[in-house]
Amino acid sequence: MSTETALAIRYASVTFDCPDPAELARFYGQALGLPVRFSNEDYVLIGHEGSTALSFYRLADYQRPTWPDPAREKQAHLELGVDDLDAAQARLLALGAVEAPVQPQPDLWRVLLDPAGHPFCISTLG
Repeated sequence: MSTETALAIRYASVTFDCPDPAELARFYGQALGLPVRFSNEDYVLIGHEGSTALSFYRLADYQRPTWPDPAREKQAHLELGVDDLDAAQARLLALGAVEAPVQPQPDLWRVLLDPAGHPFCISTLG
C-alpha cells in the first residue's frame, strides 16, 4: 500500500476570524441550518457530525474587510446557492447580514456582508 492511499486527509472546516464567534456562529447556523458542535469563549464550530463545518475564531484585534475598497481586502468568502435571490436576501438581511455597496451582477448573484463584515455571495447558479 502506498503512502498516498494509507494517509486519509479530508476537508473538515473553514475558520473565519471575527470579534465575536458566538454571534457569527448564530448567523451562519441559522442561515444554513447548522447546529453548534463545539463552543467555548473564543471558538465555535458549527455543522452536522461527519460533514464539513464552519468555525469562528475570536481575534482580539480583528479589523473588518473593507471590500470593495482594497485598503483591507476580503480574505475569503463563501458562495451560497439559493433557489430565489430576493427571498434568500431578505432572510439573510433579517438574520443580520447587510447588503454590500457594490453589486457586480445582481441579476445573477448578490453580495452581502455577514455581521463581522466578511463578504459572501448568494446565487441561483450554485
